[in-house]
Amino acid sequence: MADNASPDNATDIRTAPTRTQDRPTEVTAAGIARLAGVGRAAVSNWRRRHADFPKPVGGTETSPAFALRDIEQWLRDQGKLAEVPLRERVWQQLVGHPAGAAAALRQAGAVLLLAHDRPAAWQQLRAAADDAELTGVLPAVLDAVLAARLGPGHPVRGLTREALAPSAALVRATGDLAAADGAAAAYDFLLGRHLDANPRQYTLTPPGPAALMAELAAVAGPSGTVLDPACGAGALLAAAGESTAGEGDAPGTLYGQEADADLAALTALRLALGVPDAQVRVRAADTLRADAFPDLSADAVLVHPPFNERNWGHDELAYDPRWEYGFPARTESELAWVQHALARLREGGTAVLLMPPAAASRRSGRRIRADLLRRGALRAVIALPAGAAPPNGVPLHLWVLRKPGTTPPAPQLLVVDTAGPATGARAGRDKPDWQSVRTTAVEAWRAFDRDGGIEEQPGVRRSLAAIDLLDDDVDLAPARHLPPPAAAGGPAELARVRERLTATLARTTALTPRPDAAAAGPARWPLTTVGELARAGALVLRAGGAGTAPAGGAAPAVLTDHDVIGGGAPTGALPEAPAPGPAEEPVLLQAGDVVVPVLGGGAVARVADDSTAGAALGRNLTLLRPDPAALDPWFLAGFLRGTANNRRASSYASTATRLDVRRLQLPRLPLADQRRYGQRFRDLAAFEEALRLTARLGEQLVQGLHDGLTDGAVTPD
Repeated sequence: MADNASPDNATDIRTAPTRTQDRPTEVTAAGIARLAGVGRAAVSNWRRRHADFPKPVGGTETSPAFALRDIEQWLRDQGKLAEVPLRERVWQQLVGHPAGAAAALRQAGAVLLLAHDRPAAWQQLRAAADDAELTGVLPAVLDAVLAARLGPGHPVRGLTREALAPSAALVRATGDLAAADGAAAAYDFLLGRHLDANPRQYTLTPPGPAALMAELAAVAGPSGTVLDPACGAGALLAAAGESTAGEGDAPGTLYGQEADADLAALTALRLALGVPDAQVRVRAADTLRADAFPDLSADAVLVHPPFNERNWGHDELAYDPRWEYGFPARTESELAWVQHALARLREGGTAVLLMPPAAASRRSGRRIRADLLRRGALRAVIALPAGAAPPNGVPLHLWVLRKPGTTPPAPQLLVVDTAGPATGARAGRDKPDWQSVRTTAVEAWRAFDRDGGIEEQPGVRRSLAAIDLLDDDVDLAPARHLPPPAAAGGPAELARVRERLTATLARTTALTPRPDAAAAGPARWPLTTVGELARAGALVLRAGGAGTAPAGGAAPAVLTDHDVIGGGAPTGALPEAPAPGPAEEPVLLQAGDVVVPVLGGGAVARVADDSTAGAALGRNLTLLRPDPAALDPWFLAGFLRGTANNRRASSYASTATRLDVRRLQLPRLPLADQRRYGQRFRDLAAFEEALRLTARLGEQLVQGLHDGLTDGAVTPD
């Protein structure tokens, strides 16, 4: 979801526990402050100073609750509500609805679908009816729209006259939001807020893996059908619709099934609004126990199944015809989902499942894996980087399956590792480089699917005959079958690494600083501080860490404190902008800026060059932008790295050393003398970078020789 929200939003408004149709939506002081864009203290002052401030209708003495309708009217009369974003007002009404946020979101989504599909009818209905008439007429109108888009038996239930009676204000505000933002964007925001406010209740598939899975399945055309039997919030089905929208076609029908009835209803509305050209059929039921689409033959199946589920129906489903490749053990729920996906595919159809890595190697599933290989059903296992999807500490796998036809292909398995150093996918410490992951996985799968095999790329991809995998373990983990890059290249690859190392060592020797003649004693320069230079206008000081990424837009990479300390390229990413409101502008680097870590970095300062320019400044970093007419950047950075200088400017009030950049000192020298020092500091920086490269190449050569000797690619001689 593009919009993020704090879970604290869910506590701003409270729900009355009794007769929901008779109780108004309530809001606490925190919710009032959020509505008016002020602090809690301001709300307390209003209550004391204004006799007409609404009286509490619930809550406790220390945390009273007020009727949202009365609060909004009071704020409007006082002129304090005009600048509150409409999105925020609708969200407050939704989360504080007496029937609960999920029920209110169903109502809001149905109204948005009506406004999207039948805008003229909605406007006419809204203009002609008062609140009582509106909520009285709406149920029949909404039922007709939902039946037309979601089919009979859809999960969006409970839109009765009684349920809608306390929702007139929400209904009208939702219509206003549809007119302002568009129905699809409005629902995307509201659903995103709801999911973000309940992070422990839902396991979501992130956009990166969802888009990759949809692209691997490659369903296009108006007659295509896609099934997700564990659809959750609908990320995979939405990605399937988006993957073909740019080509002019959306899948003909999106089928989904979800055990949580509330989530199934919300997902159905999301898909109906987000992929308007597709037919949407979402049902609420336990898929393995009560399959809603037993006769479906889909073109593609996309699944992010629940992992390590013991209560999946093992005892009651022993004789189910879906177990064509073997009855899964109680501990192998993922292999039950694999076989369900194959059972719902047409011949030649493709299924892509997000799987835990243990499913590729657990002994309890080896017989099913063996049969999947023998019959040509399992076509590829693709390892993703850690952090791709929850649980983020585990490098998950993608399994790509193809429903065998009457003449199955020669059993071959493609194994791909998108997380290895050879792919470049590990650009950041926490976030995978999804462009690199996508390119590696999609190119390998398309070539393999087209040709029935693929040229081996050490450490990245390999095509294996199924018979070579049918041992006692049937271990399909890609890492077990991909030789490391250096060893696979043999002596030739190791020789190239050695040549680079030799050349770098020679450059390091040439760059080794030569101590000049020692001065007679310590210099007695007149000194100034960074703070004084900033006050005089000789440089500009900026703190890092601010900034958010625009929803759906391009965002710069972030230079982190680890990048500065390690001398690497920017690897961080901006957080998404919390809705409502625009993205917050980050501090962007320019060539010649000096960047200093302020927390535990030691004596470090880095001058930004053209390759770093344009990156956003990360947390725990301070930027110094010198006036080139007054300060040389390399002179500035060099003197800031002095050990004694850092010791004087550091604070030890906590467990970490914190640097007060304003207290750092440097001498007052003419610009010509600054440049002399600056050139020497620039030479030292080049020497330092050469040393880093030498260390990396040395590690690569040593590990390559170990790998080559242990697998026989290199002999002891």
